[in-house]
This record gives sequence, structure tokens and C-alpha cells, in this order.
Amino acid sequence: MRLFSMYGWVRTRHLTALRGRGLMNAPWAGGLVLLVCVVVAMLLANMPATAEVYRGLLETDLSLVVKSPNGVIDWVFPHGMTVEKLVNDGLMVIFFFCVGLEIKREIVCGQLSTVRKAILPVLAAAGGMLAPAAVFALFNGGTAAANGWGIPTATDIAFAIGILSMLGDRVPVSLKIFLTALAIADDLGAILVIAFFYGGQIDLGLLALALLVMAGVYVLNRIGEKRAFCYLLPAVVIWGLFYYSGVHSTLSGVAMAMLIPMRPRYSKEYYMHKIRSYTEGLREAEALGGDFPNEEQRCYLRLMSSMTNDSVGLSYRLEHSLSPWVTFVIMPVFALANAGVAIGSVENLDIFRYSADAGSVGMGIFFGLLIGKPLGIFLASWLAVKSRLAVMPEGATWRMLLAVACLGGIGFTMSLFVDSLAFTDAELIDRGKIAILMGSMAAALLGSALIVLFAKNRINVLG
Repeated sequence: MRLFSMYGWVRTRHLTALRGRGLMNAPWAGGLVLLVCVVVAMLLANMPATAEVYRGLLETDLSLVVKSPNGVIDWVFPHGMTVEKLVNDGLMVIFFFCVGLEIKREIVCGQLSTVRKAILPVLAAAGGMLAPAAVFALFNGGTAAANGWGIPTATDIAFAIGILSMLGDRVPVSLKIFLTALAIADDLGAILVIAFFYGGQIDLGLLALALLVMAGVYVLNRIGEKRAFCYLLPAVVIWGLFYYSGVHSTLSGVAMAMLIPMRPRYSKEYYMHKIRSYTEGLREAEALGGDFPNEEQRCYLRLMSSMTNDSVGLSYRLEHSLSPWVTFVIMPVFALANAGVAIGSVENLDIFRYSADAGSVGMGIFFGLLIGKPLGIFLASWLAVKSRLAVMPEGATWRMLLAVACLGGIGFTMSLFVDSLAFTDAELIDRGKIAILMGSMAAALLGSALIVLFAKNRINVLG
């Protein structure tokens, strides 16, 4: 979703050159894998030979049940845990954890670290959430579907960045950075929406206990504890407390991400001193002979590796190590579990159906993503620049900003997630999923077409 934005567009080019140009390092790879998983999920859900197996697998109960000798169930943990719930409430915690790490980094030292940097993407993100929510309310206000207003408010950066990368240099780097920062601010808004509007009935006792554990983790951070297990073990406890408290368990990932230390274990001066010492030891060990590295040199290399690793903050290390797993495992698994909608008949593809009682989930989501999202981003950006609260991204034009804003209408991951929280009726959930897929596809095609058109016109004018 947001994971290819983590190093920034300019820095990503240098890092890609250092690591090699393999598939996993390509900015479009995550979006491509997601797209393939969406297609696979739709096939599994609609092919007669696989539909029943697919749905049965997702509904498989994974709870650990302890029974007494007379057959009475004494203990169940986690309660109601199915394969689908494990993906949405378990694996997605890691996704939200990575999102939280990225938000924290951008606020501390990235595109959201100063008011001047943050004001345009933050205001654009706010407009990009309010406008689609309003569009959804126009179609569904006062109906059984009204609770789904949060579905079209999110942007899926994996697809958006993937499209921008395939379009090459047609889009200025400044607008790519703008969309990345906007998506991060959008993530923060989506997290707040889930926390305040899509939680269940809250058990204040369990929530207080979770906050107490978090306070203990905060104290560890303040006293300088940098070891990973001191944070990851409490994270599991906090997840369990959130899961049973009524606050959505995925938010525990965001909460824990904010407590992970960013400062490295060793200072720059200490690191340079030790590396010089180890390097000298490597040279002296060469006198022992043998192929490089000999036994003593291997010892120095291990020390250098450990010193180098601990000279990068735990937050950065976790973000770097988890991101490939999130991008190429967790998000694809989420797509496989959530994008599979049983169509049944062609009539079910009609997202423009409307009724006075149920409203039109399809139209609210489709037009919220295709029209509301780009319009909100563009108008908020225009007002911010014209009122001199913010400055226009360097080298950008209003036409190109509008085209990039259209890519903000690609909802997918977070939209599917909110869809599963907003409704309890299976038919509404499936209608929402179909509308998300169709609206995201339409936004992607519109944004891509406008970028190609505006870039071509610009070249013709310059020529």
C-alpha cells in the first residue's frame, strides 16, 4: 500500500542501483502482485470447481478449543478466529505496524517533518477524505448502507506508485513525492477513522490494561532500551488485549510502531572509532595467512556487522526488514482473502442499483473514488496554494496535479479493509467489494490517460 514510498522517489533510484534491478526492487512490483492476486481471488470465488473450497477455507475455524472430559468447552482462544479473520485481524497488524513506522519516520524526519513540507499533502489528504465521504453520503445518507462512508476515503499507494513508475518521467518527481506524502497523511486519517468509527463495544478494563503495557514500553524507550525483543514481545500482548477490548486489533500495530525507538544504539563518533579499530584488526589478522577471511578476520567482520546493524535505529531496521514481507506476502494474502467476490449473475455487477431503504453502496463507492477523491485532493490543493498556505510542487502544473490526484482514487487495500468493518450484511460487503474494484480500476485508467495526454501536450508545446 505505502511501502514503496519509504525511501522517497529520489532515494529509491540510488538504492535500486545499489541492490540491483530485480523484480522485487521495482516500484511497480507490489502493485502487479496485488493485481494478479485480485484476479486469482475472483476466479477462485466464481469457478464452480473452486468456489465452495475457497469459501470453506476462509471460514475454517482456527481457534484453540479446550474441552473437559464430559465434552463441555472450557476455554477458546482466540475466540471466533477463522482463516479470514486471521488475515484481517492478525496478518494485517503487521501491515499497520509498517504503516505506523512509516508515518512516524515521515513526521520525524521526512515529508511531514515541518509545517512547510506537510501543509500541502496534509490538506490535500483531508480534502481527499472529506469529498468522497460526502459523495457516498449523497447516495446513502439515511439508508442501511450509510455506515460505509469511510470506504472510498483511502488511497492505495502500491497501485498508484506502480502506475507512476511505469509512466516514467511524464510526471515531475515533485508530484510523485507529493502523492507519496499525501498517501502517508491519508493513512493516518484512515487509521483515525477506523479507531473512532469502526470499532466495537469497548471493554474499558482491557483497554486500560493495554494502555498500561504501552506505558511500560514507553518507559523502556525513554531509558534507552534498543533491543527488538523488548518491544516485539509486548506487542503480542497488546494485540491480544486490543482484540478482546473492542478496539480493532490492527490498531495495536500502529500504536506499537509509535513506541519503537528511532535513535540508534551507538553514536556516529563511537561507531567510526570502533570500525577503525576493527579495520586495523582485519589488516593485522592478514599476517596469519590463509584465504580471506581467515578465522580471526571472520570474527572482526561479525563484530563490524553487529556494530553497523546497531548503528541504525530499530524503527528503520524493522521497516526495512518487514517491508518485503508485507508487500509480497501479507498484502497479496489479504487480496486473496478479501477480493474474491461471488458474482452469481451479471445483475450483481450493476453497481448503479438504488433503493430507498438500502441506498446504493455501489454508486457511493464508485463515484466517491472516481470523482470525490480527485476533486477533494485537487480543490484542497488549489485553495492551499491560492491562499498562500502552501506552495505548488516544483515543476508541476495544475493539469498534471489533477491527473495525479485521479490516481488517489485507487482505493483497494484500505477500502476493502474498511468495507469488511462497515457492514455486517454479506450482500452489502460484496457490493462494496465490486464497487471498490471497479472504482479503483476506473480511477487508475482515468489518471493514466490524463497523465499521458497532458505530458504529450506539454511536449508538443515545448517542441
